[in-house]
Amino acid sequence: MTVLNLNQADLSDIRLIASDVDGTLTHNGKFSSDFISTLLNLQSAGIKVLLVTGRSAGWVSALVNYLPVTGAIAENGGLFLQPNGHQNLLSSIPNLSRHRILLENAFHHIKQKFPHLQTSTDNQFRITDWTFDVNDLSTDDIQVISSQCQQMGWSFTYSNVQCHIKPPHQDKATGLEIVLKNHFPELNSQKVLTVGDSPNDEAMFNPVKFPISVGVANVLHYQDKILHLPQYVTHASEFAGFSELAKLLLQK
Repeated sequence: MTVLNLNQADLSDIRLIASDVDGTLTHNGKFSSDFISTLLNLQSAGIKVLLVTGRSAGWVSALVNYLPVTGAIAENGGLFLQPNGHQNLLSSIPNLSRHRILLENAFHHIKQKFPHLQTSTDNQFRITDWTFDVNDLSTDDIQVISSQCQQMGWSFTYSNVQCHIKPPHQDKATGLEIVLKNHFPELNSQKVLTVGDSPNDEAMFNPVKFPISVGVANVLHYQDKILHLPQYVTHASEFAGFSELAKLLLQK
């Protein structure tokens, strides 16, 4: 990874930022006072912001209607939501009701080994995945849970706030590729910049899919835990890092 600066990153062609939310657009878990003004400045400069988050469809449907963003991908690539109220399922799930039952069964199986796990507060608003709080899970615990999910035919990821049991091949990069193809066909990979901070953002750091990626500085906490690292990293953490990136883009 390289520290982001104007001499190293050619940002002049960027027309869309695909950004994680928690730990990337937040500060200590909240939106800061200059968050919306930053989004508006990017919008005025012709740079769209697309949220790509692990948060639930319920929570994201509110965000996409209140914030000046072009849309949002929820549940780590599970759904695409637009400000006009349209919602598209990005994962192939024939029977949603049965899908939820199977996810719940998988979670209860994991709880046999980790009885202290707590379902996340936004889980009731989810469609494609099942989440529980990451809390004090160790790296070894995470690996055991990931293996359990694979044995049951699920995939697994986690962020700084949640662990996700999800369908195989559902991730942020796959969902983003579908959304870009169907809704932003005019944008090639050189016009899209991906931003994140956690292991569930790793797929968006894959240079084969998205050659221009940025991690806010707190991504360094996970640099020995993820395969794909962002091309650049900001000096600052969380929203201060995103703001640092936004200023560079606006200068260009």
